[in-house]
Amino acid sequence: MDTQNIFLQAFIYLAAALVAIIVGKRLGIGAVLGYLLMGIVIGPFGLRIIGHSEDIMHFAEFGVVMMLFLIGLELQPAMLWRMRRKILGLGGLQVVLTTAAICAIAMSFGLIWQQALAIGMILSLSSTAIILQTLTERGLIQTEVGKSSFAVLLFQDIAVIPIIAVIPLLATMEPAGGGDAGHSAADFLHHLPGWAQALATIGSVVFIVLVARWACRPLFRMIAATRQMEAFTTAALLIVIGVAILMNFVGLSPALGAFVAGVVLASSEYRHELESDLAPFKGILLGIFFISVGVGIDFSHIAGNLIAVVGITFGLITLKGLLLIPLARINGLNRSTSLLFASSMAAGGEFAFVLLNITLGNGVLDPETVRTITAAVAISMALTPPLIILTQRYAYRDSTEKKGTGEPDVEDENSPVIICGFGRYGHAVGRLLRTQGFGCTVLDWDEDQISTLREIGIPVFYGDASRPDLLAAAGAGNAKVLVLAIKDAPTVSKIVQSVRHSFPHLKIYIRALGRLEAYEFLDIGEENVYRETLESSMLMSEHIMTHLGFPDDKSKKASCHYRTNDEKMVREMAKHRHDKKAYMSNAKQAVSTFDELMRANMDNEEDCGK
Repeated sequence: MDTQNIFLQAFIYLAAALVAIIVGKRLGIGAVLGYLLMGIVIGPFGLRIIGHSEDIMHFAEFGVVMMLFLIGLELQPAMLWRMRRKILGLGGLQVVLTTAAICAIAMSFGLIWQQALAIGMILSLSSTAIILQTLTERGLIQTEVGKSSFAVLLFQDIAVIPIIAVIPLLATMEPAGGGDAGHSAADFLHHLPGWAQALATIGSVVFIVLVARWACRPLFRMIAATRQMEAFTTAALLIVIGVAILMNFVGLSPALGAFVAGVVLASSEYRHELESDLAPFKGILLGIFFISVGVGIDFSHIAGNLIAVVGITFGLITLKGLLLIPLARINGLNRSTSLLFASSMAAGGEFAFVLLNITLGNGVLDPETVRTITAAVAISMALTPPLIILTQRYAYRDSTEKKGTGEPDVEDENSPVIICGFGRYGHAVGRLLRTQGFGCTVLDWDEDQISTLREIGIPVFYGDASRPDLLAAAGAGNAKVLVLAIKDAPTVSKIVQSVRHSFPHLKIYIRALGRLEAYEFLDIGEENVYRETLESSMLMSEHIMTHLGFPDDKSKKASCHYRTNDEKMVREMAKHRHDKKAYMSNAKQAVSTFDELMRANMDNEEDCGK
């Protein structure tokens, strides 16, 4: 490829990535699906802007190599130890059972056991990049779904090493030309017996680990002494590319080398520096990889083998889903969470492209089989983001219906306070009130949260506060205060309307996540609205001012005046929230006068609040 073509390819991929991000955000489908669709659009079966398969693979391989380095960099031993039960239990069972099931099915279709085992191991893996990116975009990464998915993906990433070592032992035919296992650079290794190739794989990994462990720290100490921070980025890229070259030379996957290099560096005291330096590259490299996956989908091969490709695609998703749901249930996830977890993990993964090329180069699978499985895996990966989105919506709807038709366990405890939502905010409110002798009846609909709280001795009832009958069962008729500490603003508004009609005597106190939610609640006539982060930010500001030499009483006074003025501003701005022109005009005026108002308040000798 000449220089002009290199720049043109780079321009096309970067432009496609930018369009994918914007379009994906506008359509609400997320960046990952946007990348995949953009790859299809610019590929040989779309606008044909990109059409040279070798060029495509260069981009894809570099994206995979860098992605695996970053994954390895995050695999700290302490984290692995904390998550060992989920990683080994849920992750290990998923890989073993999926491999066994797919192997059995493949053998029933006439494949010999070596080929069936290779396909089973390859298809047992899921897409680390797509799943984690999509779960992050959907706000699920810190939920039980995200944590369980992360644990399984960690096991799968680690399992790639023995899978690569085992594949050469499964050889059944002469290697096909074009298999990208690195054999073109190492024909001598390619002609060795399978056990020797496996030994070379393990030996190379051990060599990299030992050398990197002894050489990296002195190298990074010298770099740190130069105080040239960009040198860390250079050194990281040098290590990744150098290890990849070494692995390729001995006939192994460069992606495996990058992964091992990342794992070795994960225990380095310079890991955070490396992560922060490489963070700007991570998103765009993964974007290029996803685009390459979309470009690489061979629609002509799919058209000629439609039944086989579609059958493998949906058979894979169905089979893995059916295996994952009971595994998730056994590990304590509820029905909706298990379904969402299964939909996240059911497709194939990017490791399949690397491993399929290795099977081709080692004479395990023939080119036709590899093309068919590659197409099926690519389609299943493209289906992962919409599958997660649709399942999340179904799970939410199912949860909502369950709230309306399930069997609540609410009791009337004759408490003056009813708290709806017992997360971090509601929990703090309830505990303080209880310590001062005020009884609180607590309602929540998160089964996992309720189970955990009950285990540690905190009484919480399952029930949907938007149902007047459940509020009545909780004692709303005799209670004095209703605390709404729920994250979902539309649900809060619905409860407010219901309570006003059925229990008008209740004093309602509402938690708002920020200004915009506060505007909504003020707009429907509620005055007792409390922004979640305001008090903690004021307290921190007081401590900072005191630390910087401000008198303690003046710090408290400044904080009090700020809180008072800010609350007045929020209530004034709420009146104009539906008129953008008036809103912006008042916002500009408030910004220009706020500092003057604060100075006038501080100059006034009268204490805040008097």
